[in-house]
Amino acid sequence: MTAADAALDRTIAEEDRFRADLYNFLGLLLAAPPDEGLLAQTASLSGGDSELGRAIDTLARVAKVSRPKKVEGEFGRLFIGLGRGELLPYASYYLTGFLNEKPLAALRRDMVARGMVRAEDKFEPEDGIASLMEMMGAMIVGRFGKPADLATQKDFFNKHIRPWAGHFFTDLEGAKNSVFYAPVGTVGRVFMEIEAEAFRMSAG
Repeated sequence: MTAADAALDRTIAEEDRFRADLYNFLGLLLAAPPDEGLLAQTASLSGGDSELGRAIDTLARVAKVSRPKKVEGEFGRLFIGLGRGELLPYASYYLTGFLNEKPLAALRRDMVARGMVRAEDKFEPEDGIASLMEMMGAMIVGRFGKPADLATQKDFFNKHIRPWAGHFFTDLEGAKNSVFYAPVGTVGRVFMEIEAEAFRMSAG
């Protein structure tokens, strides 16, 4: 970490650091099946006495008894499958019933405006839930320049995440192939509810 990075890190409130970490954590779990290290990290989490805290505690307990190979198979059945998985975790699909539709085009315009570029080794549409979680986390801490202010975060969340992410996480909770990913769905759903309410109450 450079001196500039350290100075920037100190300007980010602890609450925002937690929010960014949770967005990034969800993005990691939804981008690819967790390896042994990420599963161990998940198993060590401690939530607390709130709805989100209890959801995190449940996820940690499930992670403790999960094995990478088993979770990899579950990930494949949920998101890949033969032809397609049980769920299609893309904004375009949830909002229009088809992939690569207007929600993706709108996101790409916003990405250009905010200096975000898709990684060269990524070939999935950018409006996938994992990518959007990663983008939101990155905006909060300023990975694409200076940290986004509350109004910018609110605008991005309300345009690209709020209209569908809660529905996706609810579907993930109840998917027939969800075991490890059922509590991931709960954590995501509760977190999206908290974020939506916080942005609704904000003047930003």
